[in-house]
Amino acid sequence: MTGTFAPHTDRPAQPDRPAQPDRPAEPDVALAVSPTVRRTARRAVPWIVLAAIAVVVALSGLLLNGGGAVVGDPLSATNPGPAGGRAIAQVLGQHGVTVRTAGTLDEVRSAAGDDTTVLVFDPQGNLDRQGYEQLSSIASTIVLVEPDFAALQALAPGVHAAGTTDSTATAGCDLPAARRAGSIDPRPTADTDGASSPGSFRATGDATACFESSGGRAALVSTTHEGRTVHLLGSASVLMNDGVERLGNAALGLGLLGEHRTLVWYLPGLLDRPVTGAPDLASLTPGWVTPVVILLTLVFLAAAIWRGRRFGPLVVEHLPVVVRAGETREGRARLYQRSSARLRAADALRIGAIGRLAALVGLPRVATTEEVADAVAAITGRDRPGILYLLLEQHPRSDRELIALSDGLAELERATADAASPHTPRTTGRMEQ
Repeated sequence: MTGTFAPHTDRPAQPDRPAQPDRPAEPDVALAVSPTVRRTARRAVPWIVLAAIAVVVALSGLLLNGGGAVVGDPLSATNPGPAGGRAIAQVLGQHGVTVRTAGTLDEVRSAAGDDTTVLVFDPQGNLDRQGYEQLSSIASTIVLVEPDFAALQALAPGVHAAGTTDSTATAGCDLPAARRAGSIDPRPTADTDGASSPGSFRATGDATACFESSGGRAALVSTTHEGRTVHLLGSASVLMNDGVERLGNAALGLGLLGEHRTLVWYLPGLLDRPVTGAPDLASLTPGWVTPVVILLTLVFLAAAIWRGRRFGPLVVEHLPVVVRAGETREGRARLYQRSSARLRAADALRIGAIGRLAALVGLPRVATTEEVADAVAAITGRDRPGILYLLLEQHPRSDRELIALSDGLAELERATADAASPHTPRTTGRMEQ
């Protein structure tokens, strides 16, 4: 049948009714329904949820990576930040001490002389026991800040770590630098979050313990190794920019580091780490990567379960009811509209129209579109390029253009039917796809 095509209507399809004799029949009007705000918001919910998950993952990565990390190398002589050591290095330089920085053991050898103090701060444990033993043949005085087990075993075997301490203490010893300081505050400040908790030591033998707190734990221990003086300082905060101004911290730092004319400020790096073979992936990966990967995997699995539609192949089942062709046609039209598949809907309209036009002009259904256009143009007297444009070349870009295409195909079918059978009464109805 021919008529106006309605791809979508808000009411169910009604059977065609004959026109009443007292009033003309109302023509069917094709309604284009645009997406509502609620439908658009419902489609955007998955993307909003994924965006929220991405934000949570990014924030978790920042927290795991240490968002409050101190800028610059801790206790570096060139770092002006709260955790740096530039303040005390500049003061020493103003008092005639030559301050030289070093990042490797070879640089220490080049910078050291006969009257040299070497400050060593190695929180990453890059220097092994053999490296510390080599320092005893280079420097006159060695100041170890927060030494690890390897440093204690190499340069102070009679001194042992005694845990952390969070209290101020007075000198309590005869060491000149400690007596001038009087008392120190080894605790890190709020601005030096990157500093570790202050450590303490227990000394035996000839070692001198200073700034002892409860339990005999000393914040500073002075000893000798192979004729070299070794000072063990348990807290790096005493020498940091944000800690030297508290109590006698500055006096203690100047006394320990200013004993000789040259000070080598040594922060061991990766080049001092012993080579034991090719590093594995775990040693090269930052510590926050593994938790983030696990979190992303869990999020992916949760999203897959949440958004998953099927967990196996499709199962074909017979419907327990009979679905009318009109309902199927309307359902397909709604699917086309929801996915904006206008070109696919236009192709379905054209295929059906070409088949019906071929039957009207007496051509087989396998006839080409050009042959159908020639026959329709010959019967109706219309322009052949215009018919080809309608049947083959017109691409609708909106619902309005798609409805106009449907109306044009329906009108072409009516004209062809009238021309082929001029004495046959015309019927009305919807064009079938």
